[in-house]
Amino acid sequence: MCLAIPGKIVKLLDDHAIVDYGEGTTRKANISLVKVKKGDYVLVHAGFAIEVLDEKEAEETLDLFRKILSEGEK
Repeated sequence: MCLAIPGKIVKLLDDHAIVDYGEGTTRKANISLVKVKKGDYVLVHAGFAIEVLDEKEAEETLDLFRKILSEGEK
């Protein structure tokens, strides 16, 4: 099973970008497979942005991840 995580592009670095996954978590991701600009939301799998998401879809997915993680803390 594969898991792709949504995040927001906060800085462009040639064929990479800094992606913000929320709550202060940022990582570098390769963006050579998608056409993006700062502020876009992307799905990242294995260090590669594989799809551009609209903001609403990205936020809904992030909310689901937050809910799953909070359930695990109980």
